[in-house]
Amino acid sequence: MSIWVIFTLLGSLALLMFGMKTMSEALQKMAGPQLRHVLGAMTTNRFTGMLTGTLVTASVQSSTATTVMTVSFVNAGLLTLAQAISVIMGANIGTTLTAWIMSAGMSFDVSSLSYPAFFIGIILIYQKKYRYIGDFLFGIAFLIFALAILRKTGQDMHLGENQAVLDFFASFDPNSFLTTLVFLVLGGILTFCVQSSAAVMAITMILCSSGALPIYQGIALVMGENIGTTVTSNLAAMSANTQARRAALAHMFFNVFGVIWILFIFRPFIDMVCGWVGYDVDMQKEVVGAQAFLANAAKLSFVLAAFHTSFNVVNTFILIWFIPQIEKFVCWVIKPKKVDEEEDFRLHFITAGFMKTPELSVLEAQKEIQSFSERMQRMFGMVRELLTLSSSSNSKKDSQAGDFNKLYTRIEKYEGISDNMELEIANYLNSVSDAHLSDDTKAKIRAMLREVSELESIGDACFNMARTISRKYNGKEDHFVEKQYDHLHQMMELTDQSLSQMNRLLQGRKESFDINRTFNIENEINNYRNQLKSQNITDVNNHEYTYAVGTIYMDLINECEKLGDYVVNVVEARMGLH
Repeated sequence: MSIWVIFTLLGSLALLMFGMKTMSEALQKMAGPQLRHVLGAMTTNRFTGMLTGTLVTASVQSSTATTVMTVSFVNAGLLTLAQAISVIMGANIGTTLTAWIMSAGMSFDVSSLSYPAFFIGIILIYQKKYRYIGDFLFGIAFLIFALAILRKTGQDMHLGENQAVLDFFASFDPNSFLTTLVFLVLGGILTFCVQSSAAVMAITMILCSSGALPIYQGIALVMGENIGTTVTSNLAAMSANTQARRAALAHMFFNVFGVIWILFIFRPFIDMVCGWVGYDVDMQKEVVGAQAFLANAAKLSFVLAAFHTSFNVVNTFILIWFIPQIEKFVCWVIKPKKVDEEEDFRLHFITAGFMKTPELSVLEAQKEIQSFSERMQRMFGMVRELLTLSSSSNSKKDSQAGDFNKLYTRIEKYEGISDNMELEIANYLNSVSDAHLSDDTKAKIRAMLREVSELESIGDACFNMARTISRKYNGKEDHFVEKQYDHLHQMMELTDQSLSQMNRLLQGRKESFDINRTFNIENEINNYRNQLKSQNITDVNNHEYTYAVGTIYMDLINECEKLGDYVVNVVEARMGLH
């Protein structure tokens, strides 16, 4: 075998993987938001969940994309883990469509179809409106072209007539259970190394359809691919949160369980699939001649695709009844990490290992921003509590000093958390924005970068208030008078209402959000601030309290008003207003 043949084989496999990736990403760009809505709406029970997983994966040609979306929904509380498991089962069925596309490409010369697809694709790519359809056509053209080269290379290699190759595979006893296990492990390792079950499936199809690799060993390789692809997702999930790791483990459990039961009925099951396709398992080359033998072997790519589909369908049919038990099992294996929520400033939804598809990463970032926003309202709640503690009489002050200092330290810690969250989410969004994205998604990312910046400003405003309250509490100034406390609490109540409105928007759909309510609260805050400013000057002139106390009091009022402005900026960014 010449070095050029090896390079042709490797190059066409690379082209195949690139074509699959381009096609999948283009489909996700065309249908990303709609797919998310379909996943959220159609998973009412285990059967619709399974059907949804099948359809979405068949549509985007990527079980990884479906798994990522599903995990994001579990994190967001839109799907339960049980529903996610049913979607992942469906994704395993949907991904078998790839094997059928490849078997068709291996069996027929379809290279002539790739040229018009390239030509039409390049025209559409330069037309902004249709560029994703162009990307999709380019992806599928690369896929078809790669399959045609693989088919031609496979034929030119004459593997079925290469004695060294035949002797190598003949050295494994076809009736031995150990042989099946060896090829199963080999399939898993190969898939894990090349990170693409499609590439390993293509190699298996070349070996089988050339007559070099017996069907039983070929199918053992396919079973290994099924496990190898889940090892990748489990490693990716190691850096993720508890629910993501559970979903990845459920995926692995599904495939490993399937492989275990198929090993018990290995030969009868394969013989049944071969019967459907019309492949003669017992045909001997010496008896029928090389031509008839190779014509029979050419059907093997369809046998592999048929096995892949029937294996996943039967496995799903068995396990779909045991989803609650699978859920209990993965929850028992992967316990939630016991981390103090205050100490934990790691991101919950964004996981580096799972950033496979930029279009879908936006959903994870949105959930992270939602969590950030809720945290800022909790921080503001602590500031209100701090103000209440600071209003204690001198007799109570000593006994409450510990509580006051502890609460102030928590607010200080939250300030650090808000800085970290802004930085990490912004870095993540910048890494996503480097990819080839739809205009819609680019606009979303710009808006989200503005949102995180404004949320961090809310954290700064809360900390500024806490420092002002602490300075007054520990200083020699007089207490606020009762009406000042009343006004501060009233102003903080208005500010908290505006924060609640912001969180309502970030948690729900912007179509159903009434933005006028936010603007009305903002106007109330501004008017109240102006009213208190005038009254403060009068009260200081009337010697109701000192100028120093009045200054601290107005600092808190002004900080609340600033915080309200940041809230409006977040709402405008999310609503797409400038």
